[in-house]
Amino acid sequence: MELSPLIITLETAGAATVVTFFAGIGLALLVVRMNRFKGLADAIITLPMVLPPTVVGFFLLLFLGKRSSVGRFLLQWDISLVFTWQAAVIAAVAVSLPLMYRTARGAFEQLDPNIIHAARTLGVSEWRIFWHVLVPNARSGILAGLVLSFTRALGEFGATIMFAGNIPGKTQTMSTAIYAAVQANDYDLAFDWALVIVVFSLVFVLLMNWWIARSNKGAAIWN
Repeated sequence: MELSPLIITLETAGAATVVTFFAGIGLALLVVRMNRFKGLADAIITLPMVLPPTVVGFFLLLFLGKRSSVGRFLLQWDISLVFTWQAAVIAAVAVSLPLMYRTARGAFEQLDPNIIHAARTLGVSEWRIFWHVLVPNARSGILAGLVLSFTRALGEFGATIMFAGNIPGKTQTMSTAIYAAVQANDYDLAFDWALVIVVFSLVFVLLMNWWIARSNKGAAIWN
């Protein structure tokens, strides 16, 4: 069994998760602090989570394809995103970002605002409050979002095949490899890749549950 789909999937999901982590936390904090248009902003960020992935991939083609303004601008620098590894990362970010955003936002909204007010009265900068107060106290939710976004990126198919294609050794992930195997009536290969995705996803979810349980146990001891 050729291992390139596994390697490409892990690289794509890993890169997408790094982007999703910072973007999701930043967007969550921004929306939590908004006074106006909070509902609209939340709906726009969450929209890719409820849309069919193929629709997300189609819009990525419209906005970043060679016929779009962005695509034509990038072509001036000999940059083409469609059917590239970068396209696979962008597709994975688009579908997994809402998960990171929603869990991070929920974690931030559950924090006691008095903690933040106390830090401000002590003269602590907003940057230090964010990294040393908000993030540590919301770590369970953030970790859950991180794992969920990674596993979502791990199994992404619809947006990837629309925007990045299914090029063996270049953009073929495990999900698209399953599709190709089924199309070729190679159900044994499709089953092998499906099993790999299930195992990876299960392991990461179990690790997430173990870490959250461990964190909650520690918090209970100190409280």
